[in-house]
Order: sequence, then C-alpha cells, then structure tokens
Amino acid sequence: MHELRTLNMDKKMFVGVDGCKAGWFAVALTETDSFGVFQFSKISDLWNYFYDGKINVRILVDIPIGLIDSKSNFKRRSCDVEARRLLRPYRQSSVFPTPCREAIYAKSYENACDINEEITGKRLTKQTWGIVPKIREMNDFLIAADSAKEKIIETHPEICFWALAGKPMEHSKKEREGFNERKKLLQEICTSTDEIVQDALSKYRRKDVAKDDILDALVASVTAKLSFQRGLRSVPEISEKDSQGLPVQVVYTTVC
Repeated sequence: MHELRTLNMDKKMFVGVDGCKAGWFAVALTETDSFGVFQFSKISDLWNYFYDGKINVRILVDIPIGLIDSKSNFKRRSCDVEARRLLRPYRQSSVFPTPCREAIYAKSYENACDINEEITGKRLTKQTWGIVPKIREMNDFLIAADSAKEKIIETHPEICFWALAGKPMEHSKKEREGFNERKKLLQEICTSTDEIVQDALSKYRRKDVAKDDILDALVASVTAKLSFQRGLRSVPEISEKDSQGLPVQVVYTTVC
C-alpha cells in the first residue's frame, strides 16, 4: 500500500527504490523539498504511480538491470567488479555477484547455479538467489516498458554512500553503528532525513520494510536529486549494454 503524505507532485521527481520483503520501498523527493515514502507490491505499480508523461522523474533502484546472458561477449559485469574494488576494505561484500539472465528463470537454486556456471563460470550464492525474483521482475518490466528504460536506473546504496562521503562506510548497515553512520551522512545533505525516517518507521512494519531499506532508498533519492545539479556518474565510466539494450552500470553522484 502507499499514500500521498507531504509530497507535492512537482515537475521534477527524484525517487530512490530498494527491494523490501513486501515488494518495493520508495522515497520520493521534489525540487521544493517535499517528500513521500511508499511501498508497492510490484515495480509496475511504482512506475504507474510516478510516471504520467508530464513529470520529469528519475528513479534510481538498488537492483541489477543490465544482465549477462548466453549472447554476451563478457562473463562478468565490470560494474560489479569495479564497485567491489571501490568499496574495499569494508563494504565490498555488499555487492552480490549478479546472475545471468537465463539463471533468473531457473526453477530451483541448484538449477540456477548450474545455468550460471555454464554461462559465467560461477555458481550463485544463496544471498543472490534470494533477490532473483526481484531481478526477474525488473528485467521483465523493463524489456516490456520502453518508456521506463531511460527513467529507471541501477544504483547501489553503498556506492552512493561511498561517493557522498568520499570513502566506504565503516560499519555494516545492519548494525546500530552502521545505521547511525549512514543517517548522519544523509542528515548533512538532506534536511528532511529525520522526518523521512520517522515517517517510514511509523507507517510500515519491520517485517515489510526494514530500517536499512529506508536509508538505502533515501540515499538513492538524494543521489537522484543531486544528479540534476551535479550529473550522474557511472561505474564503469563508460557503461556497456546487454543483449536487450539495457545499460550494465551502477550510477552515483557527488556533493561537489
């Protein structure tokens, strides 16, 4: 479910999205500093809510978009390799190995591992298998919805935090120190941080939206907003395209 709270639908909308247990959690910011927090069961519902052809919307989402498949001439996403390098020595493990396109349609974890190993030379972790349904949902949606391909862009919260702080976060986001570390950084950039976090905590149950989901979506929306002034950068600097024409990249921006 979702509702309009303090959000005024301005001409520009900056949306950060993170997968959550109940579907997709989103934080939306506007040029006039209003905001809204939302939870959607499907990515198509999120898209239909924010996009009407009149509003200039930028949606940054923490989910792999460009995928390797049997038609690719590369076996690893260079954006994953580079992101892990940038997040050393603390947060490189937060970038999961991305499954190939064929593996996300496998019926079982073992089958997905076999397919992925055949195409990429690597088997999948259980953590990666856990987010496969959302990768598949996003892949199906973007292939079918041409209007969304340039508006929905892949990011990674730890890369966003790294770019805004100038260094990787020291603590895990699951720990109290890690939550406070990220929240403090966001408070320095977004004056509505406390209000946004409290709004989300009071509206949604933790079994549906975790505390770290809130900050992950918020840093993506802050990144989207800053990018209209600073521009979007990508890892790698020149992104590749997959066989479906989707960019293989992770985007971020800086505060100066």
